[in-house]
Amino acid sequence: MRAHKALESDDATEAQWEAARGAAVGAVKWGAASAVLGGIGYIVSPLYRGLTPQFKVYLQMSGMIVGSMIEADYRMRQYEQRVRMQRRIARDRAVWADYEKELMEMESEAPAPEPKK
Repeated sequence: MRAHKALESDDATEAQWEAARGAAVGAVKWGAASAVLGGIGYIVSPLYRGLTPQFKVYLQMSGMIVGSMIEADYRMRQYEQRVRMQRRIARDRAVWADYEKELMEMESEAPAPEPKK
């Protein structure tokens, strides 16, 4: 069963911001690529020159939207991997600390060895 307000946790908020940053970067990158391709299309293709401005804007926006989705997904996957690695490291450190504590207790309880003559 899901906890109440699970999407308001710090992890969820950080993941949302990471996805938003990725979407913005993707929209800029793919938007620039769409603009370059649109310019090439305008220079080379009489078909592209004959398109209405509304359709040209649609093509530009389509590139930006696809780019933002791809980059946001990529950033989310990277964030997820980073969080998993941090949690694994924290878990391993806790296990290692417990092991060291147990080892110290065993060493303090063990009798000192007698010196050999």
